[in-house]
Amino acid sequence: MSTLVSILIAGRPVLCYRKHMSDLLIEKTSGWRGTREIWIEAAYQALIEHGIDAVKVMPLADRLGLSRTSFYGHFSDRNDLLDALITQWQTKNTGNLIKRTEDYAETITEAILNLFDLWLLPELFDSRLEFAMRNWAHADPDLTPMLEEADRVRIEAFTAMFERFGYEHASADVRANTMYLTQIGYISIVKDRPSEPLGPRLQRMPHYIEIFTGKTVSDAEFARFRARHPLGPGKTE
Repeated sequence: MSTLVSILIAGRPVLCYRKHMSDLLIEKTSGWRGTREIWIEAAYQALIEHGIDAVKVMPLADRLGLSRTSFYGHFSDRNDLLDALITQWQTKNTGNLIKRTEDYAETITEAILNLFDLWLLPELFDSRLEFAMRNWAHADPDLTPMLEEADRVRIEAFTAMFERFGYEHASADVRANTMYLTQIGYISIVKDRPSEPLGPRLQRMPHYIEIFTGKTVSDAEFARFRARHPLGPGKTE
């Protein structure tokens, strides 16, 4: 059964019908076309929930409770909207990943822990979007080169990080590939969320670091990392 609620969008109250947690239907407001951000968010939700074939103007308009013509007040066509999704993925996932490899760290083990933040914090790296983008690229040959380029620059950033800590290029390259491909494989296996609880994941991380780097993370380094990722009330390892 639908529930009538009121939300604030762009600083103004809008009446909505929420049928499901993922379905936000915005009541049509006279003369209001929504915002570019609302259309992108609706497209994002459709992409991660149902794949690229679900990202179409009419279904999105119905989902938002807006007219089809309102879409064209913000985008020239569907491809323009798809470009916005690609930009969001590039900025958030690739951009944050590269930045994380360059963040301050006194040791390679601390640098790896900086990267591990990505895999645990969706606000830094969106694993659901990553999974959806890879599926999209598999179905659309035009997107494949962009995905391959993203993989290349990410692995190069990992490699450069290892080299900054004294690893020779050949070793840095293999370690970077091993670490990156392990995580991408993990994302492909667990689409929506990790199948294992946070506690066991955290327990495994020092062992992953030793495999990836050949070094042991210090107790102090791992304690700082753990402080960034508390288990929460009632959760145990």
